[in-house]
Amino acid sequence: MSHPLAASAPAETPPHTGGLLLLVDGTAGLLLTAALGIALLLFLIIRVRLQPFVALLAVSIAVGLAAGLSVTELFGTVQKSDAVSTIESGMGGILGHVAIIIGLGTMLGAILEVSGGAEVLAGRLLGLFGEKRAPLAMGLTGLIFGIPVFFDVGIFVLAPIVYAAAKRSGKSILLYCLPLLAGLSVTHAFLPPHPGPVAAAALLHVDLGRVILMGVVCGLPAVVAAWAYSAWIGRRLFVPVPQDMVEAAEEAKQAVVDEQRAAGVAPSEQPVSLGTVLGIIGTPLVLILAATFSSIALDPSTPRSVIEFFGNPFVALTIALFLAYYLLGIRRGWSRKSLETVSTASLKPVGNILLVVGAGGVFGAVLKASGVAQALSDTFNDVGLPVIVLSYLISVVLRVAQGSATVAIVTTAGIVAPLLAEGDHSQAFVALVIMAISAGSIFASHVNDGGFWMVAKYFGISERDTLKTWTVLESVLSVAGFVVAAVLSLFL
Repeated sequence: MSHPLAASAPAETPPHTGGLLLLVDGTAGLLLTAALGIALLLFLIIRVRLQPFVALLAVSIAVGLAAGLSVTELFGTVQKSDAVSTIESGMGGILGHVAIIIGLGTMLGAILEVSGGAEVLAGRLLGLFGEKRAPLAMGLTGLIFGIPVFFDVGIFVLAPIVYAAAKRSGKSILLYCLPLLAGLSVTHAFLPPHPGPVAAAALLHVDLGRVILMGVVCGLPAVVAAWAYSAWIGRRLFVPVPQDMVEAAEEAKQAVVDEQRAAGVAPSEQPVSLGTVLGIIGTPLVLILAATFSSIALDPSTPRSVIEFFGNPFVALTIALFLAYYLLGIRRGWSRKSLETVSTASLKPVGNILLVVGAGGVFGAVLKASGVAQALSDTFNDVGLPVIVLSYLISVVLRVAQGSATVAIVTTAGIVAPLLAEGDHSQAFVALVIMAISAGSIFASHVNDGGFWMVAKYFGISERDTLKTWTVLESVLSVAGFVVAAVLSLFL
């Protein structure tokens, strides 16, 4: 398979004669530019506390100018309005694909959240597995409900259920919250429609069906390993249920109910069906995977075209969203105004994520246009490490240094794209590289990660114990997911 980036990747580092700075010369200079650019990015995010979108954009401009790109190449020109600049192509190229998927997925998750789908899912699983296997039920709840909702939303919605399960048992809350967190974290890192894997798929030109397939294959063993660690540490470290958070959760839940009533979303006496929740969550995954398999197994034909149409991520997520609107909303008494209110409110936090992803696309485009990416590719190839190992290590370093998984993913994808363009790699192999990048992006969550403090706050865990439990849990997920991806890459 010829990679889309291969056609435009130059055989040698291109000379730049119109640059504003032109501070570098040759491969060594371009490598120095890349190193200084990444160091500057980390400095701006960690020490200056600059918003990641602004930091990525500023570093992209600085790297481009230092590597010899002209102002016209970077920004375009007012005389030629049809000329596409590097920044515009980088931003638009990725957001044209990612924004729609993230937007649709976010609205779908919001409807599932507000309708009570999470409580039904957790309650039915707790009833099915019983009190003794409640940790497994919480883990499965996180794994399933984490597919359409963001990590922090999953914690907010499901934390009260964890409190109740731990309070009834009298055991450490770690036995219940850690499996839940493992499920939420794995889906957030490995599966669309979450921003990280969707952004990486767009940057590396892999269809989402293969990303979903490899995400399931790599994510399930990782979450099983994390559940085993959760059971082990939960029996050895007792953390009581935080009573203040229980009270706060009850107040927050009442506030949400009041907001919903004000928006015209009246609580329904009829509970949501578990089959309905699972069907809505599974619909886009099944449709996208069907399209992927049809492109492999079927010759071009009308049936294949129909399957691929419904399996297009835009179409599949739109169908799932309309199902949620009707089955969880209109059929249960919601007004069209309330559906609009919930959907619109859910999109407010997405703006920051999309800007960071777009700036990551700009960074990758600048690396490619300036020749820095080619220099990095040549150097990494000379090192001799497999590209999947390099991808994981780069992602780990960026994650540990600055804390944001999304920044780690989009930056790493921009760096490794030219390495993949050098060879004739299959879509399945590139999807495994995305899994390695995603696995690296969750390694060793610590004090520079917002998720660290969210876990500590919501579940009443001290900072020291959070490092012993949550940080290690994330590392187990990361290493296990990468090991599965690396082993599979030997056969693809």
